[in-house]
Amino acid sequence: QVQLVESGGGLVQAGGSLRLSCAASGGTFSTYTMGWFRQAPGKEREFVAIIRWSGGRTYYRDSVAGRFTISRDNAKNTVYLQMNSLKPEDTAVYYCAAYSGLILVVTPQRYDHWGQGTQVTVSS
Repeated sequence: QVQLVESGGGLVQAGGSLRLSCAASGGTFSTYTMGWFRQAPGKEREFVAIIRWSGGRTYYRDSVAGRFTISRDNAKNTVYLQMNSLKPEDTAVYYCAAYSGLILVVTPQRYDHWGQGTQVTVSS
């Protein structure tokens, strides 16, 4: 059974950086697409960045492109989200997600497996 465990959230000032990690287990991830999503209070869950495990192709939402970088470490079965130049509007619970497929889909409903989430708070 696929399990995803996030870590690395916290409180940071605007302009600062954080790196989120997602340790994955229980699956053959070479056939998976992994994603980072976020959900702020009162808002719908939205995609942040996604990566095809095999080949490493990535896709970002416009508001984080150039500031965030998604990557994966095959040996550690871990996906990362490096977040730089953080803004107060990046404040949310961040979730790691996975689905068995190779299309870079951004719809949360397409993802079958989710982590528990990690809080990121950016103060102004």
